[in-house]
Amino acid sequence: MPETTGPEHRHITAVIFDMDNTLFDFVEAKLVACGAVIRYLGITVEPMVFLQYFLRPIYGFESHEHIRDFLQDYNRYSEEMFTRCCTIYDDEKIAAITPYPHVAETLLALRGRGLKLAVVTDAHNGNAMKRLKKAGLFEFFDAVISGDMSGKKKPSPEPFLLGMEKLGVTASETMLVGDSIRRDIIPAKALGMLAVHAVYGDRNFHEGERNGEEHYSISRLFDLIGVIDAFRY
Repeated sequence: MPETTGPEHRHITAVIFDMDNTLFDFVEAKLVACGAVIRYLGITVEPMVFLQYFLRPIYGFESHEHIRDFLQDYNRYSEEMFTRCCTIYDDEKIAAITPYPHVAETLLALRGRGLKLAVVTDAHNGNAMKRLKKAGLFEFFDAVISGDMSGKKKPSPEPFLLGMEKLGVTASETMLVGDSIRRDIIPAKALGMLAVHAVYGDRNFHEGERNGEEHYSISRLFDLIGVIDAFRY
């Protein structure tokens, strides 16, 4: 059952979801892609070592420059090798994306309750669409707000505000579901949204200690239905 931390009473008409690690395990997909590149290179290193390159703040989370640096550090760099490894990485990452259990059923149930649904993600539009379509989830959403649409990345309020604008709703009637306390929960609460922490997908250990910032936490997405119904019936 979801855990509550005393949210105020309100009537929810819309739900905005983070995408990566909230709807599907994107970290695992990246690990699969990293492993495929490593096997192609024929080097002995764990996929997590390669993944650590993408966690550095010097480039964007999905920048191919991380691949370039990895190849250079392991003495495998050439333009041809770089191009090939980027293709392998991108193809294997998309192929590995599958939704968490019962995600489609949950979204269908929410739509059946008349709720408006949107995604707000830092991913660029093309990447967001590819991932949602591969997961079989694109059709459930009324709007998809990508990082390049708002011009700002979370935790900036602009992506969330644009999402609510597209849905035609206010913050007080909107629920936000995300895996990151810093990038999802805190800005959602600051805007007046009901914030639900997707604990099952939270791998943001670098964010430090949690202090109960969320209104609710859920250990699987299907638990969201119970949270919604508590505010609607």
